[in-house]
Amino acid sequence: MGLGLTLFMADWKYLSAVPVENRVRALDDATWLPELEDEYQGGGRADGWLWPPDRGSAWCAEYSFFTTTGAYSPHARAGEAWADVRLLVDAFVRQAMDTFLVGLIWDADPADDPALTGGGGFFPPATDRWRPGVLLVCPPEAVPGKARAWGRVESRLEELREPFAAECEGWAGRPDTFEAFTTLLREWGEVTTEAASRGWGLVGLP
Repeated sequence: MGLGLTLFMADWKYLSAVPVENRVRALDDATWLPELEDEYQGGGRADGWLWPPDRGSAWCAEYSFFTTTGAYSPHARAGEAWADVRLLVDAFVRQAMDTFLVGLIWDADPADDPALTGGGGFFPPATDRWRPGVLLVCPPEAVPGKARAWGRVESRLEELREPFAAECEGWAGRPDTFEAFTTLLREWGEVTTEAASRGWGLVGLP
């Protein structure tokens, strides 16, 4: 089995009150409840978000991607695809997409690995290189900029079709189709927009 991705949006103020070494477990415990097992097995709710039973006092929610079956590899492949095509697109689109994707599924500098840093100290650093503590950390102050960037590029995704066909289509380790690539981008757009509306951050756990 490959690496999985469990994505949460969370209230940083709540998490800040939890000891650093317990924050990952707090996220897991908040949403994984026996009474919700059927929803997990069914892929979550219609809008992708799975909330704890008492949604009114919830401080986090899990997002279930519709096309990845919980795997991390589609996100990694999409990030590699963006790295392949970014120099072939309009500068406006490139700048906005860079802002949107960096730290989520693409890193301008491969050394920027939250699994090694613990998200700037907000989460504990991984002690085992084969079992990262976190896959991505996007603090609440960074989310609104990503949502705004998504708003600038969403209507221009079609401009990526030809570069994708030239650099990615048919290549192993890249999304199977342009539609699969843009569908995943749209889901990330929905995730960042929802998190920004709440002033929450994003955390991806393996």
